[in-house]
Amino acid sequence: MTPSLQLALSLALCSMVAPCRGAAGVEQLSWLSGCWAAVGGEPGSGEQWMAPAGGTMLGVSRTVRGGVTRQHEFMQLRDARDGLVFIAKPGGQAEATFPAVQVAARSVSFHNPAHDFPQRVIYESPDDGTLDARIEGLLNGQLRTIRFPMK
Repeated sequence: MTPSLQLALSLALCSMVAPCRGAAGVEQLSWLSGCWAAVGGEPGSGEQWMAPAGGTMLGVSRTVRGGVTRQHEFMQLRDARDGLVFIAKPGGQAEATFPAVQVAARSVSFHNPAHDFPQRVIYESPDDGTLDARIEGLLNGQLRTIRFPMK
């Protein structure tokens, strides 16, 4: 294969799957902005994301059960030196950083294989009124997926 054909193929594949590493930024995730209520959750359960500004988007999640906040998490999407990252700080746990591995028009995937659980954080929004978040990875040696549908 000629060098020019290799370059053309690489650029075509990169544009089909995701922007090349370092090219994606928080501005591309503006579709995530807003207040998202958990489908089937108690009132107050869900996520809120601020609009992109200053190279960041700031978010918070809350899970309410039995009228009491049971879990919360502070989150950042940040333009970092090596590309876009998701930084999670769940209540009572250490902060974890997940670099973006795929960014598309209305979806983003972050991956940190060294993290205990999850190793992947994925957001997808098929339309302006739906947000599907999920975390995935190995937990006690078993592949596990937890979905968070929101409207």
